[in-house]
Amino acid sequence: MSDSRGLRQRVGDWIESSPVQRVIIGLIVLNGVILGLETSQTAMAVAGGVLIGADRLILGVFVVEIALKLFAKRLAFFRNPWNVFDFIVVGIALIPTTGPLSVLRILRLLRLVSMVPKLRFIVEALLKAVPGIVSIFGLLLLMFYVFAVIATGLFAADFPDWFGTLGASMYTLFQVMTMESWSMGIARPVMELHPYAWVFFVPFILLATFTVLNLFIAVIVNTMQTLHDAQHRAEVNQIEGIVHEEGAALHQDLVRVRDENRQLHEDLLALRSEIRALRERLD
Repeated sequence: MSDSRGLRQRVGDWIESSPVQRVIIGLIVLNGVILGLETSQTAMAVAGGVLIGADRLILGVFVVEIALKLFAKRLAFFRNPWNVFDFIVVGIALIPTTGPLSVLRILRLLRLVSMVPKLRFIVEALLKAVPGIVSIFGLLLLMFYVFAVIATGLFAADFPDWFGTLGASMYTLFQVMTMESWSMGIARPVMELHPYAWVFFVPFILLATFTVLNLFIAVIVNTMQTLHDAQHRAEVNQIEGIVHEEGAALHQDLVRVRDENRQLHEDLLALRSEIRALRERLD
């Protein structure tokens, strides 16, 4: 049993070592390039067999990697969400697909997210920011609904394609929010028939584009900063713990050296006394 546990530990340490992980990252990038070349008819005509063979070989390496991690960690493998993510991505790549579903193979490139710490940090920050993003999205949806009802009531008769229905109004307002041809394409034509339409469009743009959308950015940035501070505190606590342990060990060493010095000093005094006594006898 101990030999098996030791083998699992060695396999786990090896597969998660920095050199092996760098090789896996390189293969992921190479696989992404190969899948991109497979979309080119010219590349497939010149080296289609090589590209397909390389793609299958790299997929085999990914399968072996996942298998070794499962061997090393067993059920503990699935306690790490990133391991589950890698397992699902590689599993999808193993499903036989033809036609449009074959494009799902490019999902293997997403493994870079779990392999590169910086990308993983960004994704974790986005996931942590989901509650705040949902709240802001709800506010944005409410704003869209209110302005869409107003726009439908004001402009539906003259611009039925843009504001004829509530859905059409919301889509048009979405275009305005993205600043895509909002002035010359929508606002100015509406203002030709409704000169005071700017009173509607300008507040909407200020609220939707310059305020609410910036709230999304603010929530994400704040979450990333919070995670960064938490990681920094964890690193500081870890360093302080190591320093404390080393300091305690050093203190114990100093105490032991002091005790040894005291014992040595006592031995020297005893030896001196014996020498003095021996001299007295000789005299």
